[in-house]
Amino acid sequence: MKRRCAKEALKYIKDNMTIGLGGGSTIGYLISYIKESELNVKVVTPSFKTASLCIENGLQVVPTWSVSNIDIAFDGCDEVDEELNALKSGGGIHTKEKIIASMSREYILLVDESKFVRELEFNHPIVLEIIPESKGYVELIIRDLGGETKMRSSEAKDGITITDNGLFLIDAFFDKNKISSIEKLNQDLNSIVGIVDTSLFYNIATKVIVASNEEIKVIERKVN
Repeated sequence: MKRRCAKEALKYIKDNMTIGLGGGSTIGYLISYIKESELNVKVVTPSFKTASLCIENGLQVVPTWSVSNIDIAFDGCDEVDEELNALKSGGGIHTKEKIIASMSREYILLVDESKFVRELEFNHPIVLEIIPESKGYVELIIRDLGGETKMRSSEAKDGITITDNGLFLIDAFFDKNKISSIEKLNQDLNSIVGIVDTSLFYNIATKVIVASNEEIKVIERKVN
C-alpha cells in the first residue's frame, strides 16, 4: 500500500520543482520513484533520515532557510480525519514540518486506510515543543484544559528528549469525548505562552492520498 501511495504522489511532482519531503517509509519509496523518473527537483526536509536518503539517491537537498516558497510537500501522519486535520506525534520534528507545510502551495499527506478516520480519535498524543523554562506552566494549563502530560524521553538517551531546536517535548493526552471543538483546542494550545508549536495540524493539509489494498483515494480539503 505504501508503494502505491508513493506512486500516486509522484504524479504531482514536475520537473524543476522545489518539494518538501517529511519522514517515513512511504516517503522513502517516493524518493526512489523520483530518482527512477529522473526528475530534476530541489528537496527541503525536516528529517535527517530523509535528507540522507535523498543524497544517497542523487537528489539535491537544500536548507529550508534558503527558500521562501515550496511548490508541493508530502508527509505522513499518525491519523487524519475527513476534514484533513491530522496528528503527527512520532518524530518530534513537527515545528519544522509546519514551517515547510506553511511555505508549500500544496501540502499532501500520504497514509494507508487505517490512519484515515471520520473524526480524529486522539489515540496519539498532541506533542508540544516548548521553551524549557515554561515546562511547569504549560503542564498546569494543559491539565486545566482537561489533558494529561508526559515529558518525552528516549531509551537511547538518559533523561528527556531535546529537539533539534534545543527545546523540550511534552506529550499531551486528551480524551476525544471531552473535546468539543478541534478548532478551539488548537487555538487554546497555540495561545499558551511557552509552546512553540504542536503536532496538531489543523486546517493545514490540502489533500490526503489514502491507500488500501483495493484502491487509491485522493481527498481534498473542503473549502467553506
